[in-house]
Amino acid sequence: QMQPVESGGASVQAGGSLRLSCTFSGVNGGDFARAWFRQAPGNGREGISCISFSVGKTTYQDSVKGRFTISRDDAKNMVYLEMNSLKPEDTAIYYCAVITRIDCSGSWWDHRVGAWGPGTQVTVSS
Repeated sequence: QMQPVESGGASVQAGGSLRLSCTFSGVNGGDFARAWFRQAPGNGREGISCISFSVGKTTYQDSVKGRFTISRDDAKNMVYLEMNSLKPEDTAIYYCAVITRIDCSGSWWDHRVGAWGPGTQVTVSS
């Protein structure tokens, strides 16, 4: 079974930057999109960014648009999330996932496959 493993989370001050990494152990994720989700304290898990297969077209939730950048390295089976201008409301556990679609159109967050990884904690202080 495909198992993502996230890393790179830390405690930073507002305005700071972090780069999260994710690798997928087990079966290769195949020719599918990749995505990042997050879960803030007391909230449900939400999809925040997605990157399509092949052409690498990206989409972002409005709250992170212009500050976060998703990228992928298929040769290494890795996906990354560059986070800049961090805000206290970005505090959450961050998870990566495979999306069983080639692109990130429509409700891509409903098409996640595989087990959730352990996530990586990001804490932003004001």
